[in-house]
Amino acid sequence: NWSLTTGSDWLLVALYVAIFGGIASVLNFPLSYYSGFILPHRFDQSNQTLKDWIIDQLKGLAIGAPLGLILLELFYLALRATGDLWWLWVAGGMLVFSVLMSNLAPILIMPLFNKYVPLGDEHKELADRLMKLAERANTKVNGVFKFDMSKRTKSANAALTGIGNTRRIILGDTLINEFSTDEIETVLAHELGHQVHRDIPLFITFGTLSTTIGFYLASLGMSWAVNYFGFSSVSDPAAFPALGLILGIYGLLTSPLDNAISRWRENMADDYALQSTGKNEAFASAFTRLANQNLGEIDPEKWVVFMFYSHPPLGERIEKAKRFIPSS
Repeated sequence: NWSLTTGSDWLLVALYVAIFGGIASVLNFPLSYYSGFILPHRFDQSNQTLKDWIIDQLKGLAIGAPLGLILLELFYLALRATGDLWWLWVAGGMLVFSVLMSNLAPILIMPLFNKYVPLGDEHKELADRLMKLAERANTKVNGVFKFDMSKRTKSANAALTGIGNTRRIILGDTLINEFSTDEIETVLAHELGHQVHRDIPLFITFGTLSTTIGFYLASLGMSWAVNYFGFSSVSDPAAFPALGLILGIYGLLTSPLDNAISRWRENMADDYALQSTGKNEAFASAFTRLANQNLGEIDPEKWVVFMFYSHPPLGERIEKAKRFIPSS
């Protein structure tokens, strides 16, 4: 009995994570280094030194490892304590975790990687315009912030992060320095379109439903795996690879549906940006600039879009803007 050998089920899970998680991290490191450091430098997209890249990896590990361990310990607690209904309890726990992270990440985690400062007097016109845009969208935001995106990359981006009292507009300094005010306004109007269409609660609801179905199917698969492979129970940590395989297959099969729903809502957000600003030329030029600056693929193969794209292709979005006729 492994739990008697280690002293507790909690320690057994921690040892399992430490051993196999450590092995997985070591095996994955060369690929992470190549994709996260070598390739961005090869295409002149990265401003990071190797030292800074390694520091980012260590920060991610320092945050992700304890958080992942806590989640896995709670997961196995549910497996041990809730019987055949573990899948329902775990899905509920994932919902709570998602909402908490959406609310806390902008103020607790994101500042560990970037410095966020309110837009100063130098960009007062831009900040005022974006705040008015948020007001027209009936979205309360806790200010407009700039972050030092250029310390890592030449890419540009903007976002609306957080929920409730942590919701804020964030703009990469690369976006502020290289895009016009009209272009930035159309990019942000797209993000506000998600708020207007209530996409965040929609995605949370859909994600919770999909997760619940996935865990239910996993519970059926695990019942078979326990009998076939001779695991002591579903809560046996040795059965974790079987659970990971089942959930991985489920995620692969459902990802085209997830991406299709995301592209649908992204299209709606584009429509809102065009209609609310009336600046179709600025929208087209902004996304053309983003395609060039972020090395985005303009016209990918349809099957690639179907399988992997959560956003419509950039070429499609740019053409939509060019065809748009602003109302007088």
